[in-house]
Amino acid sequence: MISKQTGQKRGDLVLPGERLGVIEEFVPDSGTFVKDGVIYAKLVGRSMMDPATRRVSVRPLGRAVVVPKVGDMIVGQVSMVQPESASVRVFQVDQKRLSGVFAGVLHVSDVHLRYVDSMFEVCKAGDIIKARIISEKNQVYHLSTKDKDLGVAYAFCSNCGGLLEAKRQGMHCPKCGRIERRKTVLDYGKELL
Repeated sequence: MISKQTGQKRGDLVLPGERLGVIEEFVPDSGTFVKDGVIYAKLVGRSMMDPATRRVSVRPLGRAVVVPKVGDMIVGQVSMVQPESASVRVFQVDQKRLSGVFAGVLHVSDVHLRYVDSMFEVCKAGDIIKARIISEKNQVYHLSTKDKDLGVAYAFCSNCGGLLEAKRQGMHCPKCGRIERRKTVLDYGKELL
């Protein structure tokens, strides 16, 4: 079967971002994403077009290909923090290393069950966090740390860069004595990777 829009044939090798068809012609399935009515490949693999169901998907080339999806538990590093959101570089999904570079966004409304005024109370750039993917809206992974087993797993001092220790009064830096706030996981400082 050949797509009229792209000339793609079933089984063709496709790369991320490669056009597979339009939603008027096909139904997007696994390994694809839609932008402005156009279906694109999300990963490297073989295009699969089912003539009976009109579904288009991308089958990964190897079994080791790991791509995040909604519902997955991720581990990532906070790259930037603003008052209402934080950018996270995702490098592990459900205890498996990823097959590429993925980014997520953690919004202040998705960090805690109680009200949080600012993301600076939750995490800082460089922190390692555990989160869950709750949405993939607009090709962006939206994350949540609302569960008590989610949050910052390793935090670093904003002053000297030392690894913070969890204490009763907050996160304590053994190097410079600074105390900071974070939304931490229950098993803070335990091995994740």
